[in-house]
Amino acid sequence: MGANGKVVAITGGARGIGYETAKELLSRGYRVAIGDVDEVRLKEAALELGIETYARLDVTDPESFAAFLDLVEEQVGELDVLINNAGIMPTGHTHEEEDAVTRRQVEINILGVIYGTKLALKRMLPRDRGHIINTASLAGELPTPGLATYCGTKHAVIGFTEAARLEYRNTGIRLSTVRPTFTNTELVAGTEGVKGIRNAEPQEIAIATADLIEKPKPFVRVTKMAGGMVAAMKFVPRRATERLSTMLGADDVFLDGVNMSARKSYLERIRDN
Repeated sequence: MGANGKVVAITGGARGIGYETAKELLSRGYRVAIGDVDEVRLKEAALELGIETYARLDVTDPESFAAFLDLVEEQVGELDVLINNAGIMPTGHTHEEEDAVTRRQVEINILGVIYGTKLALKRMLPRDRGHIINTASLAGELPTPGLATYCGTKHAVIGFTEAARLEYRNTGIRLSTVRPTFTNTELVAGTEGVKGIRNAEPQEIAIATADLIEKPKPFVRVTKMAGGMVAAMKFVPRRATERLSTMLGADDVFLDGVNMSARKSYLERIRDN
């Protein structure tokens, strides 16, 4: 489907959206490498997917990121696509969020994307070709109670990517964002979702990302229904959108409506890593 053996590197590739994106791209004939901070799960994922090039990757460390991309280019080939997918999503009241958790979100969700984008640009610009896809979220367009820091980081990803896209639009480099609705991965463990709006499956995000590589555009929202609602809300009075949000239960779904026991293993993992 137009892959022509292109080389794709994916951060946060050991599970969830990153894993499913790797799987989808492999099925389309791309050459894929994955990086993740969780070494144990990374090795398992690489074995399951049949991926030979993988490495522990701490996206908050530019040296770790550069080493990962060096490995990809040494073992697989010149980097055609970088998918900055790694991200975390703690929930809860803003005033109760520990400073370490706030910092962790900013470092992974924002700095990791910026570091990766800069490093990829330095490799791609001399060749005048390449595509950088940054995983954002519809939460980066639609403020959500209980996710204030997360929303802020995803707003930042969208703003950063759009500015960089314009900066390099006259080159052969493309920059895009994928903006998923809440997706059934560990990130939403212990939450029930918004009434009347289904969560996406990670496979849907994977397909949208693969399609974006093959037909580049500035961004894609997933799902179509959730994305359409978010786009429409930009033209609706603020009070009306807030009233609708309350009616759909969005005010509480990431606050008092969270089953913290069900999120325990996820929260422990993102703290430890």
